[in-house]
Amino acid sequence: MTHLGAVFRPQLPPERLRTLARLADDTGLEELWLWEDCFLEGGISAAAAALAWTERVRIGVGLLPVPLRNVAVTAMEAATLHRLFPGRAILGVGHGVQDWMGQVGARAESPLTLLREHLDALRALLRGERLTVDGRYVKLDSVALDWPPPGPVDVFAGATGPRTLRLTGEAADGTILTAATPPDGVRRARRLIDEGREAAGRSGPHEVVVYLLAVTGADAAPRLRAELAAEGLESVPDLGAAGDAGAVAKAVQRLAEAGADTVILQPTADEPDPEGFVRLVAEEVRPLVP
Repeated sequence: MTHLGAVFRPQLPPERLRTLARLADDTGLEELWLWEDCFLEGGISAAAAALAWTERVRIGVGLLPVPLRNVAVTAMEAATLHRLFPGRAILGVGHGVQDWMGQVGARAESPLTLLREHLDALRALLRGERLTVDGRYVKLDSVALDWPPPGPVDVFAGATGPRTLRLTGEAADGTILTAATPPDGVRRARRLIDEGREAAGRSGPHEVVVYLLAVTGADAAPRLRAELAAEGLESVPDLGAAGDAGAVAKAVQRLAEAGADTVILQPTADEPDPEGFVRLVAEEVRPLVP
């Protein structure tokens, strides 16, 4: 079965999160995802609040930019969420937007090396291991978590380019793809992820999460075109979904057939009714997606 969720975009003020999170919980939405976009809202603080306000919905953070975080802090925060809310937190890490990383003086000379070192250390710390690492970016001296998660947890990584996609197959437990990924892009990503997994000798499941820009209402088509144009994506075919719940469900199915395990519906930045969007995903789109 394809898992389905929605995004709480950080263009909404943080004080709107409580209502949207509780609505997601009440309507049976499977997953509500948050973004740690500079300089809008903190991913861990928002996730902790959303988890505390709800009982069953899973809360994802896609993603935490690794240049902003010491890996020990990432591990401590991840472990705390997994112990407080078992099975409900989903955390992804990634390069971050390089212009933003430059603004705060955190831009790495080799983002790929940083992400690999961060993923290797983070997954080991969350397994309860004690680490001494002297990498290019990650340096740890006999570090271990006193309160690691009680069981295995998956660490996701965001990726767009070929080298990072291969890296997620090698070093992450799942991959997050942006809304700029059409079905053919999901197929290409799956092939590159599998190449990385084969190179690392890894087996078992590797979940692929894809965002899908979705717009409904009488003006859905022009709003979708405007959003894609604003993102510089108007020339990419087969991006997004515009129309009723049936049209959105068909777009979800195309991504699932291409290799997506989870599709997270992303409203436009100017979505006039975020609550209505959550209801649509949970109550109208979900029943149409196998």
